[in-house]
Amino acid sequence: MQFNTMLKTIPALLIGATLSSAALAADIKLGVAEALTGPAAKYGVAIKNGFTLASEEINAKGGVNGDKLALVIEDEQGKKEEAINVFKKLIFQDKVLAVFGPTLSNSAFAADPIANAAKVVVFGTSNTADGITAMGPFTFRNSVMEADVLPVTVKAAVKHFGIKKVAVIYGNDDAFTKSGYDVFKATLEQQKIPVTTTEAYAKGDVDFKAQLTKIKAGNPDAIVCSCLAEEAANIILQTRALGMKQPFIGGNGLNSPKLFEIAKDAGDNTLMGSPWSAENQTPANKAFIAAYKAKFGSDPDQFAAQAYDAMYIMADAIKSVKLTGNLAKDRDAVRAALPAVKIDGATGKFAFRAAPAVAGKQVGFDADQEAIVNIAKGGKFVLLK
Repeated sequence: MQFNTMLKTIPALLIGATLSSAALAADIKLGVAEALTGPAAKYGVAIKNGFTLASEEINAKGGVNGDKLALVIEDEQGKKEEAINVFKKLIFQDKVLAVFGPTLSNSAFAADPIANAAKVVVFGTSNTADGITAMGPFTFRNSVMEADVLPVTVKAAVKHFGIKKVAVIYGNDDAFTKSGYDVFKATLEQQKIPVTTTEAYAKGDVDFKAQLTKIKAGNPDAIVCSCLAEEAANIILQTRALGMKQPFIGGNGLNSPKLFEIAKDAGDNTLMGSPWSAENQTPANKAFIAAYKAKFGSDPDQFAAQAYDAMYIMADAIKSVKLTGNLAKDRDAVRAALPAVKIDGATGKFAFRAAPAVAGKQVGFDADQEAIVNIAKGGKFVLLK
């Protein structure tokens, strides 16, 4: 009788041992909420590729403390409402450890408060508008703020082109382009560059001739464009159609192959600030570019590079944490570990810096990274020398 009982018990023990082993090598679920369809997909697909490449590399090397990274990828379509829905699914239904995204600053202002309320790290890799990390202590980003990029870019443009006066055009109904305009405005005042005219457009506009005709009348030396890539490309093309040859100055929203797919060589002499350049010949960047081309059959861009680095930053943070299986504790442990992470990745040396406190309380963390100024030549961005 006792022997029979042992026979029944042994399989149970074996099953238990198997389950225990599986638990020790569990997947670490990370949410990825990016715009994979719609106009912002030109950024979101590259971001997803960067996350995918990095997580596969990390898993191929044994994962994080023996556990594999498992991405739960959702399409937030570049829309605020959909970003909210996707964040709720990832956090409350999928129970991910942390969330990457969303793609646009507009969507981040809508969805990030959900992550902060649920005490889940939300890590933006393409949100550069002011105020993103002021939303709470669980908000992180490795995308360099426009406030850090644009002053450097304007200064370089003034020196390179001998600029005395500029015109400005920007999208006034998008958090990223509006924030970029605010920084450009302050920068031009600080650097004492007169503005001949300031023109605005709405998201979805495709005809900019009315604004450009006013800009042409002021005869500026350059045109400052706080725009996303597709709009900027159409503005550049229509500027050339009016016989205008002024160079453009923009932020990292212009750092997309989409700019040249539409504008082609008409975009030459556009200056753009970014933390990443394909011409940066560091070993980490060369390895990233080669691996990306091998996997996806295309050149990477800044947004893929930032996502790639972000996954390694997250992996480093998780590596320093002893995951307990208590999701609330583990989520908070990741938040506590992230600020200390420093890496030398595809975008160069990276560290976090605490965002300015709000009402005396600690909020999130911004990227502490230098901007690189690039100039468009022959249908691509190269380092400005």
